[in-house]
Amino acid sequence: SAEKMLQGGYDHLLFSFHGLPERHMRKADPTGGHCMTAKNCCEVSSPAHRTCYRAQCFGTVRAFVQRAGVTRFSVSFQSRLGREPWLKPYTDVEIPRLAADGVKKLLVICPAFVSDCLETLEEIGIRGRELFEQAGGKEFVLIPCMNEHPRWIATLETLVRSAFERGHYNHQHQPAPSG
Repeated sequence: SAEKMLQGGYDHLLFSFHGLPERHMRKADPTGGHCMTAKNCCEVSSPAHRTCYRAQCFGTVRAFVQRAGVTRFSVSFQSRLGREPWLKPYTDVEIPRLAADGVKKLLVICPAFVSDCLETLEEIGIRGRELFEQAGGKEFVLIPCMNEHPRWIATLETLVRSAFERGHYNHQHQPAPSG
């Protein structure tokens, strides 16, 4: 769904994922000692990656850039609350940093969302644009989420049909017995 926006030319593509407190990564780590213990924990193979949101975000980015042929990109995390450390780098810090580093046309994509929500439209589409322009950036483009894109709708249809065919749902809307 981002293909047309990527073809329009840009200096940099920023992947902005919804953030979580760092303690959530450590708590979900089944190994008890991998996630958030080293700066490159997501680059070192570990069974923790199966349940690590941060590692899965980076995996999504790797798959996307490989398939789309993107070479100028970075990753950040948005929507932090409170004083405890959240996943870094923070989007609201990265956007003006990119402008200050000479990025004139910035594309931002929020792949953790399948549809545009008010939070992201305001936080990224409005405040992010203001931060970028105040720091010297010229053109800021928030790539829309998949929303009602035909490929997304077809994917949803496939997933639902597959679930019904595997018997995960019966006609009375009750889960099929497991076992």
